[in-house]
Amino acid sequence: MARIALVTGGSRGIGAAISKALKDDGYTVAATYAGNDEAASKFSEETGIKTYKWNVADYNESKAGIAKVESELGPIEVVVANAGITRDAPFHRMTPEQWNEVIDTNLTGVFNTIHPIWPGMRERKFGRVIVISSINGQKGQFAQVNYAATKAGDLGIVKSLAQEGARAGITANAICPGYIATEMVMAVPEKVRESIIGQIPAGRLGEPEEIARCVVFLASDDAGFINGSTISANGAQFFA
Repeated sequence: MARIALVTGGSRGIGAAISKALKDDGYTVAATYAGNDEAASKFSEETGIKTYKWNVADYNESKAGIAKVESELGPIEVVVANAGITRDAPFHRMTPEQWNEVIDTNLTGVFNTIHPIWPGMRERKFGRVIVISSINGQKGQFAQVNYAATKAGDLGIVKSLAQEGARAGITANAICPGYIATEMVMAVPEKVRESIIGQIPAGRLGEPEEIARCVVFLASDDAGFINGSTISANGAQFFA
């Protein structure tokens, strides 16, 4: 029987590539989204992957959504905490609202996603927790104090969960993508994009599918002894 995988923010960008790669590898996938009904509907039509709408920043919404997924598809054995937002501003201009929105989604949202699933993984003695962090959580970034703080915090979550879950057959690992050719990155002015690429020794942006392949490996039985680790997929731009 196919394992059930949940991918938050799984209908667009890197998340969509992850959802599709897991499905292609034989998983039954549930992809969440926050608000773009049209994009989610189109994604489901094209891929056959069911989508579920909830705000990962809200614990009760997350818990209810996860319960619905499990009632329809079965126990979640692989969870990919991918949903994230940016609210960029230099620190002296950053508002408490910008800080809190990013913290609530990118950091608390990871807790809200994993926490309701964790007891079932412990009972079944198996689980794969994969958190999509960022190169900017490793090295920091101008005008991203809020974002970098959450992505660094996500690494702390993974290292701690790895220690708690290891004896129960649960692994927790992180992936830190560098600059990936998503809609968001491709929408920036060409000169800015060229400047970004100039900082990447590989000489190009990454592809969403390259991150997805990392997820598929970490979710597999072959990765059972990899726990508390971080995969840096950034074209040699930064070494943690």
